[in-house]
Amino acid sequence: MLTWHLVHIDVSSVGLSRFSIGGMSKKEKASPASVRKLKELLHIRDNRFCADCGAPDPKWASANIGVFICLKCCAVHRSLGTHISKVLSVSLDEWTEDEIESMLEVGGNSYANAIYEAFLPQGYSKPNPDSSHEERAKFIRSKYELQEFLKPSLRIVSSNSSSSSFRSCNSGKDSESGFDLDLSQAGMVEFIGILKAKVIKGTNLAIRDMLSSDPYVVLTLGKQVAQTTIIKSNLNPVWNEELKLAVPKKYGPLKLHVFDHDMLSKDDLMGEAEVDLQPMITAAMAFGDPDLLADMQIGKWLQSNDNALTKDSTINIVDGKVKQEVSLKLQNVESGEIELELEWIPLSQ
Repeated sequence: MLTWHLVHIDVSSVGLSRFSIGGMSKKEKASPASVRKLKELLHIRDNRFCADCGAPDPKWASANIGVFICLKCCAVHRSLGTHISKVLSVSLDEWTEDEIESMLEVGGNSYANAIYEAFLPQGYSKPNPDSSHEERAKFIRSKYELQEFLKPSLRIVSSNSSSSSFRSCNSGKDSESGFDLDLSQAGMVEFIGILKAKVIKGTNLAIRDMLSSDPYVVLTLGKQVAQTTIIKSNLNPVWNEELKLAVPKKYGPLKLHVFDHDMLSKDDLMGEAEVDLQPMITAAMAFGDPDLLADMQIGKWLQSNDNALTKDSTINIVDGKVKQEVSLKLQNVESGEIELELEWIPLSQ
């Protein structure tokens, strides 16, 4: 099982740890088949935009971080040094097998950002394609060098229990300071997977303005928060918007809140609900690799008076993916329902 470990380290006393897979040790030139896989990875939707500023059609990658980036962000990555970000051109540079393996194991921008931006402050503005070099540099250094958006003073290091774990490039020791990362003494938060939560639509939502509302949905898992866009003047909004959250080993419920956006006052609550993730994660782990299984139902979360379900929620394998459709009646409000589609991705994939 692939795991991510977050470990408390004093930034001022040690060098900086990085995402890396496989230690980047193999020097074997990548085969044509591996190069094709890299280019196929680049063509996945989330990878067709720069991981840092959203510019379309990125041509560069950070091989040890596992993200695709544009030329302007590439310049900032290079200034960080290869001990933090090893930048390569997807088409012009020669890649090793290990570097491509690293990119494939991360899976690209959405999976890396689910960790590196897991605690991005609500309302924080990321750079855009037209941002200045100074704006990019500030954000990219905060994201990768200082790792501020994981959580203050958290670092990412290796788990000795798994050869495929995310780990520091220096295998638990910083080369500049000689500081040993003592995993036996450090407090850890272990992530076991990624939750894709597609917020599909709301129905008969509560009125919070004169005749309507401007609703948006906020999902919370642990200390991570993700938010949909705001839809103006609509009590039956359709979002079809996918949000991603990292799932810790000791996870609680996925909390959902619906708010009405107000320009001049505090946003009004339009209801809330909780999703029990245990049925889906337990079923997924019990059945193993979904790519090897035919489409089938593998579990069910039953509607009861103790939860917000409007009907039983089945857990299915669909095209090699573990998915669950959830219909929730909003609580502590006069009316409203929200439909979600959840997808579970273990970090072993």
